[in-house]
Amino acid sequence: MSKQLLKGNVAIAEAAVRAGCEAYFGYPITPQTELLEHMSKRMVELDRVFVQAESEVAAINMVYGAAAAGARTMTSSSSPGISLMQEGFSYIAASEVPVAIVDVMRGGPGLGNIQPSQSDYNQVTKSAGHGDFHPIVLAPATVQEAIDLTVLAFDLAEKYRTLVFVVADGAIGQMMEPAELPPMRPLPETRPGWALTGARNRPKNIVTSLFLGADQLESLNQRLQAKLAYIQEREVRFEEYQLDDAEIVVVAFGTAARVAQSAVNNLRQRGVPVGLFRPISLWPFPEQRLRQLATQASRFFVVEMNAGQMLHDVRAALGPTMPLKFLGRMGGAIPMPAEVEQAILNWQDEQPGMQEFGRMEELSWAR
Repeated sequence: MSKQLLKGNVAIAEAAVRAGCEAYFGYPITPQTELLEHMSKRMVELDRVFVQAESEVAAINMVYGAAAAGARTMTSSSSPGISLMQEGFSYIAASEVPVAIVDVMRGGPGLGNIQPSQSDYNQVTKSAGHGDFHPIVLAPATVQEAIDLTVLAFDLAEKYRTLVFVVADGAIGQMMEPAELPPMRPLPETRPGWALTGARNRPKNIVTSLFLGADQLESLNQRLQAKLAYIQEREVRFEEYQLDDAEIVVVAFGTAARVAQSAVNNLRQRGVPVGLFRPISLWPFPEQRLRQLATQASRFFVVEMNAGQMLHDVRAALGPTMPLKFLGRMGGAIPMPAEVEQAILNWQDEQPGMQEFGRMEELSWAR
C-alpha cells in the first residue's frame, strides 16, 4: 500500500477500524474529536457498533460491557475525559477484559486548554484508576507510529486481557504526515471462552471486579501482579538515536522527542557528543536500558511538555548520583529545539557534579 497524507486523529481511527475494532463508545472532546467523528462514519459503513455516549463515564462503562461480551472494543478521549473514566479503567483491569484506549493529551490541570501537552503521564502510568495495577502505555512520536501502535494496542490487549493506552499529545493528533495504513483485518468469528455470550446450556461465565473476601481479592491481585511482571519482561519498547558515543543522553517521548531529536542533530554539527533515548512504552518503562546507558554517559537531560512527570522515573532508573537536568514546558507550550540546545550547552560548561533536577529557571508563587 502507498502512503497517504493523514491527520493524526483520523489515522488512529482508521487504524483501529482496520485492526478489527467492533465497537466504539466515546464522547467528543478537543483535540481528539476528529477521531470520534471518523469512527462515527466508518463504523456505521461497516455495520459495526458506534455510540456517542452522554458522557465519558457512560462511554467507559459501555466499553466495559462490550469487552466483557468478547467484542474488540475501544474508546478515545483527552485529558479531562480520561480523568472521568478512571473508575471504569479500574473495573476493567480487575475484570481482566481487553480494551484499547486512546488519550490525545491537552493542557491542564482542570479544564485547561486545547493545546498539546504531556501532563497525563502520571495519570496513565501511575494510576489509571484505584488499585494495584498498570495498563500498558504506548507513546507514538509520528503519525505512522500512532497507526502502528494503535494496531499493536489491540493485539496486546487481547494477548494479556488488559488495558492498553495509546497516548499522543494534541500536536500528534492534529498534525498531518505521510503514512501507510495497515490492511483490513477480518473480524473474529468466535468469542473467547471467558466472554459472556448469553448462550444457554453451558457453564455460566462471570466477569466481575467485585470480590468481597479479602483472601479472594488478594488472590486476584497476586495473579494481576504476576501478569504485570510478565509484561515488564517482554513488552518494553524504546528507540535510540546517536547514542553509540554519546556522553550526554537526552530522554524524551512523543512530540518532545521530535523536538529533542532536532536539537541533537544541531548539537552534533557543533561537535557536542549528545544522543536521544526515546521511551515508546511509558509502562513498562525502559528502566533497565537507561541503567545500562548510565555506564557510558556522564549526564542525562530530560525534556517534557509537563512539570517533570517522566523525570521521576528517569531518576529512579539512574539512581541518586547521576547528573540529571530537566527542561519542561507546561500548559500546552511546546519547547523549541533552540531552547533544548542552549540549555544543554549551558550545562556542558558547568562542572558535572551532582545536579538537582528541576526547571531551568526559578519559579515563585508569591506575587
